[in-house]
Parts: sequence; structure tokens; C-alpha cells
Amino acid sequence: MCRFAFILFIGKYYLVDVGLPLRSSLIAPYRGVRYHLKEYSSRAPQNSRELFNLRHSSLRNAIERAFGVLKKRFPIIRSTTEPFYSCETQSDIFLACCILHNFLLDEDRDKELEEEVLHEILNATQEEETLPSRDMDDRGEQIRNSIANEMWSDYLLHQNI
Repeated sequence: MCRFAFILFIGKYYLVDVGLPLRSSLIAPYRGVRYHLKEYSSRAPQNSRELFNLRHSSLRNAIERAFGVLKKRFPIIRSTTEPFYSCETQSDIFLACCILHNFLLDEDRDKELEEEVLHEILNATQEEETLPSRDMDDRGEQIRNSIANEMWSDYLLHQNI
């Protein structure tokens, strides 16, 4: 089995879904607050938590699209079977796929592939709201609230311009 150490850097954040615990470096959305992009199509965010979740969802969507295109373009990285390569080789394969993908973006952008992935993401069933609640620590909650409040203040300032 391939195991990598997961390093959490101070002052850096990892975007996670509600299935993972809120920690000082793992920033999850607020539970029980509108989250999915479709839910914001008819009404703008009403408070800091909704704005945070909207932006969290937007970032998550962009990340899912990027990985979706990579997995469609390079099926070797979407394998759900037991890996047949060493950890180092798997890492090299993924890096090579990213490099080739970036080259192809400049040389031969595949709009149909991007649209196909976007369609799949938008039509996927969203199950994270049904996941059991996970622990969250006070520091993670303080950081998330601080980010949300700063976003909200900036949002309100620019709404009045």
C-alpha cells in the first residue's frame, strides 16, 4: 500500500468538504447553510456564512473540474483498482500527467472535454450534507469565522459602490 505523509503547513489551508473535520488547516464549509452553486442562482448570500459557503463551493467546483479533466484525459490516474506501481512511480505518473495537461492547455485546449466534466459535476448527486457530523476544533472555527467575516465586510463594501 502506498502511504504519503500529509503535511499541514502553518498559515496554509486545505479546502475540505463536510466529511472531514474542521481544523486550523482544514477549512470545511458551514453545516446547515446553503452550499451548492445552484442554491445561489436566485438569491445572493444573506450573511457571512452563506458568502463563505458560496465561495467555498466555487473553489471546490473549480478543483473538481481540474481533476475531472485530468482523470478523463489520463485514465491511468483514475484507476480505482489496487495500484500496480510504487508510491514514487505513482507520484511521477501524476506529475507527468499534470505537465502534459498544462502543455495541452496551451497547444490544443479540449473544450468538449471541459464541458463534459462540468456537466458531470453539475449533475452529480451531492451527498455530503447527509454525512455524519465530524469533530471541529475551536481554532479551526475561529479561523473560518475570521475568513467569513472578512469576506462579508469586503462584500458589503463593494456592494455599496
